[in-house]
Amino acid sequence: MPATILVDADACPVKDEIYRVAERHGAHVRVVSNDIFRVPVSERVKRVVVSDGFDAADNWIADNASPRTVVITADILLAERCLKEGAQVLAHNGKPFDAASIGGAVATRAIMADLRAGMDGIGGGPPPFSKADRSRFLQALDKVLTAMRRKG
Repeated sequence: MPATILVDADACPVKDEIYRVAERHGAHVRVVSNDIFRVPVSERVKRVVVSDGFDAADNWIADNASPRTVVITADILLAERCLKEGAQVLAHNGKPFDAASIGGAVATRAIMADLRAGMDGIGGGPPPFSKADRSRFLQALDKVLTAMRRKG
């Protein structure tokens, strides 16, 4: 049974890379969003458009996560939900979320939210997405899909 990649698509900078790696591995891709995104014409790639309700895309992804899925998201709380379902989870920069790292990531997210709230709108955001991030993501996704294929 091929793996399925669930993409939290609204702010995903690596969709084209996902399609290429998925094709090479024979994986299915579900591009999940509140808006319509262009996706390649392929039997393996499907667009999933959910309502614009709060967390609708996250809920769809978490409800469909399983040990045979790889979830691509920068959303730490979604990553935590998907890990509980046995999914592999990668951030857009290739950083894996796993049982050992998710607790610290959730705590850091809460601290940063508190700091931003106290700064009255002053703050940065994540660093710009780089070529190194893209390369690291490609390597990480390939590694995860290869491991899943070996496990059967």
